[in-house]
Amino acid sequence: MKQTYDKNVTGYKHLISPDTIKKELPVKEDVAKIVLDGRRDVENILLKKDKRLLVIAGPCSIHDTDAALEYAEKMNQLREEVKDKINLIMRVYFEKPRTTVGWKGLINDPFLNESYDMDEGLRQARSLLIKINRMGLPTTTEILDPITPQYIAGLLSWVAIGARTTESQTHREMASGLSMPVGFKNSTDGSLDSAINAMVAARSPQHFLGVEPHGYTAIVSTRGNPFGHLVLRGGGHTNYDPISVGKALEKLKAKNLPDAVMIDCSHDNSGQKYTGQSFVFKSVLDQRIEGNSSIIGLMLESNLFEGNQKCNGDIKSLKYGVSITDECISWESTEGLIRCAHNRL
Repeated sequence: MKQTYDKNVTGYKHLISPDTIKKELPVKEDVAKIVLDGRRDVENILLKKDKRLLVIAGPCSIHDTDAALEYAEKMNQLREEVKDKINLIMRVYFEKPRTTVGWKGLINDPFLNESYDMDEGLRQARSLLIKINRMGLPTTTEILDPITPQYIAGLLSWVAIGARTTESQTHREMASGLSMPVGFKNSTDGSLDSAINAMVAARSPQHFLGVEPHGYTAIVSTRGNPFGHLVLRGGGHTNYDPISVGKALEKLKAKNLPDAVMIDCSHDNSGQKYTGQSFVFKSVLDQRIEGNSSIIGLMLESNLFEGNQKCNGDIKSLKYGVSITDECISWESTEGLIRCAHNRL
């Protein structure tokens, strides 16, 4: 019989099951408390019960777990100092969408050498999240592959659905079953409609194909996630200014959605340059101080050191604490912005 399938597939390799990796790297009671408390805090901020400003900061992507832990230690100390006015959570991104090709993140290629040892990538990601939560610091990430949540979602207090995937039915269905608040970013062209429609879809019960804890494909049924919200990241033009924020709030109101907006200080809002993030942060902070309580949070792409570098496939030759994807501001600049916000709020 002539073969009609897999003509362009070069091979299959069984992936470790979610259940197996959870047994290898379990979520113990101390870690579970941080995760659940982190989710509750974000939910209360979205509901306006908690008046603190939510700030999500961290590397554009994680490629060096040692550098990530050093960053986490610094952030955790600062988190304690500003917790009366700011809820500071670490961005821990393991998956990166690519416009064409390139390194897809720690889970996909943990050794940066095109070996694609995804079992190891999942282990490294889960282990890192456990260590950071154990410090007392809640974590966030962007969910790109719909299989990934079964491996790491139990360790996350907030997740993002990115600009490229907000339109995806698969990601909207997935978000409807996630256990934490979800931020939907506006499209890369700046349109808000896809993100707002995604919020509506994710709030509804869904039934779709997915993966269950033992690694088998399954029909997944969800009850819907009431904590979806809008993230403005620019696109074609910036959208962090008062007029853009006001238009976004009007669109949310028209759909009977909560008037809660987060501003991403990087990406198109900063012109893809790390030097622009501080200006955006301070501008949005001014709006918040002037009374716009619908701005519930900000996002920063931040690393130990500023800028970025090319991913050359040799981990040992890379500069320590410098991003290999988008440009990031330094920890020094991050701390300065957070302390500035704390003093002014």
